[in-house]
Amino acid sequence: MTDHPRPDLPNLLIRPDEVEPFDRGNGVRTIPYVGRWNCETNRVTTGQTQFQEGTGLPLHSHNVEESVLILEGEAVAEIDGQEHELVAGEATWVPAGVPHRFYNRGTGVMRIYWVYGGRDVTRTITATGETFEHLSEADRGGLSAP
Repeated sequence: MTDHPRPDLPNLLIRPDEVEPFDRGNGVRTIPYVGRWNCETNRVTTGQTQFQEGTGLPLHSHNVEESVLILEGEAVAEIDGQEHELVAGEATWVPAGVPHRFYNRGTGVMRIYWVYGGRDVTRTITATGETFEHLSEADRGGLSAP
């Protein structure tokens, strides 16, 4: 690992290979970028999630808006009951409270960059109604895509 100069706080410089990934299970892995864990003044929460072939997350909603950019691979974005096929470079925006999910429909890895419009982010699983803090121990839930 190369020693890179860092900007003065509260500015951050995030290098994904230097961030501890959050294993969501079943081939889904998140690399947290900006959030409560490393910034005291953030108004957005950001990161990257990597999905192995045939994996995704369950249908869920958040207490804040979310935008997702497909970085690599082929995705399905299910938003409010409608499925949309996406490729690298395409993005979504989902208001707070709207059920949605992403899964890898292609071969190889699918990567997304996500931005939440808030500091205190929760996830509510549509099937169970269970709500928990984003990237908490309860927020694993990687699964095989439909």
